[in-house]
Amino acid sequence: MNPRLRHWREAATLLLAAGGCGAGASARPARPPLAPFDYELLLVQRSPRSGFMPSAHVFPGGLVEATDFSADWLGLLPSAPRCGLGAVRPAAPGSIRAPLFATDRASLGSPVPGDVAFRICAIRETFEEAGILLLVPGPPAAAETEPARLLPPAQPFLTDSELAEWRRRVQQDPACFLQLCRQLRCVPNIWALHEWSNWLTPVASAGPGGRRYDTAFYFCCLGERPPHTSEDEQEVTGFQWSSPPEAIELFKSQEIWMPPPQFYELCRLCNFSSLSDLHKFGSDRSLEGCERWMPVILSTSDGYMQLLPGDELYPEDPDFTGENKQVLSTDKKIGDVMKEASRVHRIVIQSLNNFTVHVNIQPKYKHINPRIMDSSILGSNADCNSRL
Repeated sequence: MNPRLRHWREAATLLLAAGGCGAGASARPARPPLAPFDYELLLVQRSPRSGFMPSAHVFPGGLVEATDFSADWLGLLPSAPRCGLGAVRPAAPGSIRAPLFATDRASLGSPVPGDVAFRICAIRETFEEAGILLLVPGPPAAAETEPARLLPPAQPFLTDSELAEWRRRVQQDPACFLQLCRQLRCVPNIWALHEWSNWLTPVASAGPGGRRYDTAFYFCCLGERPPHTSEDEQEVTGFQWSSPPEAIELFKSQEIWMPPPQFYELCRLCNFSSLSDLHKFGSDRSLEGCERWMPVILSTSDGYMQLLPGDELYPEDPDFTGENKQVLSTDKKIGDVMKEASRVHRIVIQSLNNFTVHVNIQPKYKHINPRIMDSSILGSNADCNSRL
C-alpha cells in the first residue's frame, strides 16, 4: 500500500474472458448472435446502494488491501524474480512505466512487488464479487512458464457450501483469502493475468469525499466455457456474460449502463473475435507495460467528452491532483469541436447511453486502438471511430 497517495486509492480489475457462449450467462431474453465471437466477458452489476457508480456494469475488481501486500504471500509463491511473472521490457524512448507499477514497494515497507499484489487483489475481488476462484496448485514447479490457459476454477477443491462460506469470510476479512490458499495448498494464478491498461478517475468524476481510483486493468483467458457465477447481493446484484459487441449493444439499448473505461475497453476487445487471438496478443503485448490514462473532461454546449493522452486538446500539464481546479469548457457543440479536430483520442458522451470513441493516433506500448463498429457487427449504431 502507498500511504503517500492523497488523491487516489489503488485498485485492480479483471477483464475475464471465457470460451464458448451462453453457459454462464445470466437470465436474459434470447437474441441472435451479433458476431461470430467465440468468447464472452464477465460484467458484474454494482449495487444501487454503492457510493461510486451505483448500478453500473463493470469488470470485477476493487480496492487493494494491505493483505494483498502481505509478506506471507512470499511463503506460498515462487521465489523467482517478481514471483516468476517475468520482466517487463524497458519502456520505449519518451515513455515511462506507469507510477502505479513503477513505485518501489520495498521502500514503502512491502516486500511484495506491486505487479504481484495487484494481481492478487484482482483475483480476490473476482472471488468476492462473482464467486469465481482462480487458483492453481502451488507453488508451480516452474513459475517462469506461464499457463496458456487457466486450470478450471477451484470448485473441485471445495463443496458448494464450503465455497460459499469461504466467500463470506473473505468478504468480511480480505486476509482470509490467504488462509484459504494455505488450506487448499493453492496459490492465486497470477501468471494467467496479463497487464492491459491503467485508468485514473477524472477529477470531475470523483466519488463521495473526492475519492478517486488508480486502477490496474488485467485480462485473463479461460479455456473452458463461462464458469458458474453468482452475485453476492451486497456489492454485486447481478452479472452478465457477453461477447464484446453484445455488451456494447446492451449498453446502447439501455439494458445496462457502464462507465467510459469499460466501454472503451470493450471497443478495443472488438478487434478479437477469437479467444486464442486475444490471448496471444494480450500475453505478448503485456510485456511492454502500459500507459497511464487520466481522462480530462471537456464540457460542450450539448454534452461533454473525455480527452485522453495524445489528443490535440489534452493539456500538456494535466491537473492530476485536482488541486488546480482545472476545467475545460466551450460554448461550441460536440459536432463543431469534432469538425475542427485533426488528432483525436477521446470518448464523446452525448447522453447516459450514447458514447462514441474517436481515435486516430498510433497507440503506445504496442497496444491496439478500439475497432470501428459498423452495422455488420453491431446493428446500425457506430460506437467506435478508429481511423489510422
